[in-house]
Amino acid sequence: MSTHAADARPLMSRKSGRLQGAVVVPGDKSISHRALILGALAEGRTRITGLLEAEDILCTARALEALGAGVERDADGAWTVTGRGLGGLAAPAGDLDFGNSGTGARLMMGVVAGHPLAARFTGDASLQKRPMGRVLAPLQSMGLAIEEEGRNTLPLTLVGTGDLVPISYRLPVPSAQVKSAVLLAGLFASGETSVIESEKSRDHTEKMLRYFGAEISVEPFEGGLRIALEGRRTLKGQPVAVPGDPSSAAFLVAAALITPASDILVKNVLVNPTRTGFYETLAEMGADISFENEREVSGEPVADIRARTSELRGVTVPAARAPSMIDEYPMLAALATLAEGETLMEGLAELRVKESDRLAAMVDGLVACGAIAHARGDTLTVLGLPKVRGGATIKTHMDHRIAMSFLVLGLATEEPVTVDDASMIATSFPEFRTLMQQVGATLDEPGQASNEARGKDHK
Repeated sequence: MSTHAADARPLMSRKSGRLQGAVVVPGDKSISHRALILGALAEGRTRITGLLEAEDILCTARALEALGAGVERDADGAWTVTGRGLGGLAAPAGDLDFGNSGTGARLMMGVVAGHPLAARFTGDASLQKRPMGRVLAPLQSMGLAIEEEGRNTLPLTLVGTGDLVPISYRLPVPSAQVKSAVLLAGLFASGETSVIESEKSRDHTEKMLRYFGAEISVEPFEGGLRIALEGRRTLKGQPVAVPGDPSSAAFLVAAALITPASDILVKNVLVNPTRTGFYETLAEMGADISFENEREVSGEPVADIRARTSELRGVTVPAARAPSMIDEYPMLAALATLAEGETLMEGLAELRVKESDRLAAMVDGLVACGAIAHARGDTLTVLGLPKVRGGATIKTHMDHRIAMSFLVLGLATEEPVTVDDASMIATSFPEFRTLMQQVGATLDEPGQASNEARGKDHK
């Protein structure tokens, strides 16, 4: 049975010539979620420029509105959030629907935990399959209640409290979402809430909490880090400039690397070290990439990323790098099909519980395209080939990153690559097709491509 709606929109990519140009990708998804949420918890107004206007972010905005915060898009494209202060949100009249957004749902669980209200969390069919237990366990130890006892998937009715208990929580596996949910809940607890992580995960929540005035410290601890937050400290609304999303930039960078004579500049991209594992790996593979015009914006490091056509070689990507590039593995796996030698990607258990089982989806899709790939345990192995056939229709399983990764691969395969549905790309990167075409990539609806080909035959 298909997991796609009747209005699924297939999209096809074809072998491309030179890609060139300077582009700006939409705002970073992680920072966009957090700017909205902290703006709603702060006193006063928060003006956000560069907010990612993708469905995932809009779901978070609608949830905050349903809880009583003011969230408005201004005429100039900026967003203004009118905060309610800590503990000031109100019970929603209906469900909080997070669509496909695991980040929005999990972070908002930490927010709702600190309010004496009940809220029913739900989402689309994909999100309802994703486990929430790792976030709910520490929040329950702080005082959150769940009406559907024993369940850990949406829909769930969460019952918060104005008397959360501070905890010291050691993350069982690196997870910025779990860490962030606990820290957000810690804002409402009396005393110090701390999170201990053995491996550093993306730290946007810590940076933004400090930027909004929270009392937070990050110190080395037993080979990892201890993040400690003092609860019940007033947050003040701040201006936030959201830099470009490095996970979105990855698709344009990858396209430049595998198409002939290409040179693309992606401007104003977040280059926080907790998010640049993909670019570090590309450098090890021999990619011609560079960070230019490095600077700091709203407390985050930003740069322009230049990428040019490159001869890539296979590498081993250690498990320790997974937290800094967890969203980029599908794109890396596609690139590895064209790299000389073998590429091993280790420590990818987290990919099995993303929007889809990304390990299985990537292997199935790559093999369908004539590539050599297999997964054993949490390790993905891809053997590079001089040419990759393509010519397949890829099952995306409603996963935006699977769709975009195979559309990029299709720019370099011998035959076109089609994805069965491109509609969900809008959850994270609604401008994907436009920007790819802007630099010269060939992306068409399958029927449109056939019609164009027939038209050329008659000329």
